[in-house]
Amino acid sequence: MPADIGSETRLKRTVLELSTLYEISKILGSSLDLQGELAAVLRLLSQFVGLKMGTLTLYDPETHELAIDEAHGLSEEEKSRGRYKMGEGVVGQVMKTGIPYVARDVRNDPLFLGRTGTHLGLPEEGAVAFISVPVRVQGEVVGVLSAYRSAGPEPSVEEDLRFLKIVAQSIGQTLRFYRLIATQQKRLSDENRELKSALKQRSGFDRIIGSHKKMQEVYRTIEHVAGTRSTVLLLGESGTGKELVARAIHFNSPRADKPFVKVDCASLAESLLDSELFGHERGAFTGAVADRKGRFEMADGGTIFLDEIGNVGPAVQAKLLRVLQDREFERVGGSRTLTADVRIIAATNRDLEAAARTGTFREDLYYRLHVVPIVLPPLRERAEDIPLLVDTFLQKFAAETGKPVAGIAPGVLDALTSYRWPGNVRELEHAIERMVIMSRSTVLDVKDLPPSLRSVSRPPFIPAGTMTEAVRKVERGMIVQALEEAGWIKARAAKRLGVTVRILAYKMGKFGIGERGGEKDAGACHQARPA
Repeated sequence: MPADIGSETRLKRTVLELSTLYEISKILGSSLDLQGELAAVLRLLSQFVGLKMGTLTLYDPETHELAIDEAHGLSEEEKSRGRYKMGEGVVGQVMKTGIPYVARDVRNDPLFLGRTGTHLGLPEEGAVAFISVPVRVQGEVVGVLSAYRSAGPEPSVEEDLRFLKIVAQSIGQTLRFYRLIATQQKRLSDENRELKSALKQRSGFDRIIGSHKKMQEVYRTIEHVAGTRSTVLLLGESGTGKELVARAIHFNSPRADKPFVKVDCASLAESLLDSELFGHERGAFTGAVADRKGRFEMADGGTIFLDEIGNVGPAVQAKLLRVLQDREFERVGGSRTLTADVRIIAATNRDLEAAARTGTFREDLYYRLHVVPIVLPPLRERAEDIPLLVDTFLQKFAAETGKPVAGIAPGVLDALTSYRWPGNVRELEHAIERMVIMSRSTVLDVKDLPPSLRSVSRPPFIPAGTMTEAVRKVERGMIVQALEEAGWIKARAAKRLGVTVRILAYKMGKFGIGERGGEKDAGACHQARPA
């Protein structure tokens, strides 16, 4: 009978361990929130198999110390006390030797330091064991997985030790996966930085982000017009970056050291806009207690940016026409004619040509403004620029908020590129800012998306097979897709992928991708690697 009871107990233990390992396998790698995954694993160890107050302590090569990275059942203060030098205490010894260690009774084991103090909260009756096993990544010990076991008839610490070794192996594989992701993200970040640097050198407009062909046309027009004094009309939907373009024109012109004055024509009533633009004399109207310069006078020698000029009323339109024709105007309530050497850049999200045809906007003023039109494309027409914009905004808001944002999950980028963006770049910027502020993880996940974007998000495709096979499938698929979208022109495909043509050619050979998608012998291509 006792033998039967022992067999039944071992069977229950085996089933419990298998169930726990199954749950752990579902957690690890299920998202890009490493800390959340590790916390969930340690919680399962406590709830399923009774291994309490589990900790994962990782080695920092820079400080040459181990520190608790994640824990279950420990306060932040207790976690902060969990720091060890190599070879110090149970944790330091396991890290140094790579050999598991079991302190069968922490009260009597000289190697157990009890630095966190968490063992003091465990039952006083009987022995309390502390079990530590190394965590390896590709054979290298990178940390220690530990947990407590209170005294009891079952299970034995040997069973706990065996089980923790299996869990530590799974954690090590997950850490390796995240290291690969971190390496890939760093590579992409470096390539993006190089691309932005190249764009800056080519265009000189580092605040305008985009490599789409329509944006390249915008850059070329800015370069041609910046050195002149020609009037420029910026056309495009709200949020497309018209003010950035206006500033780029000004600060790349001979007027760069002179004032750049912006006027939001949509925010003021016509009577107030008249005074705002041209100034007023003392006593011109109630409240005019002193002479006041208008924005045209303030911008003398520089540039005035008239935003939302389509909202200007007829009276002010007439005065603007005179300024464009003769560079002359009078202040409100004044009789003295003033002149101003001002370059005018106007912007609107309205169809001014249609307004001129219907008579709601002066036709002669429209043609005076329409000397050099620049059309800014909506974000939905240059979706390939979204990853670059996202990277820029992530860096910006991570720096502003002090949050260590490492990147975004694949499903997030899929949602961002699928969304129509009626508010264009401005809406995208606000969305990324909100996500950075609200996220509790270093990697922005689908759950961090604004409500308007969650409906377009899709879970990322996870290929079957080993990690190496999965990475190979994804990389090959990306290359084929980029080549197809680029009409199998390698230079264009390389640009889409953010790599050099040489790297692309090497990858095509590695994955056996022939011209127009045909297969070819990839064997020889594995011999030579790019320098």
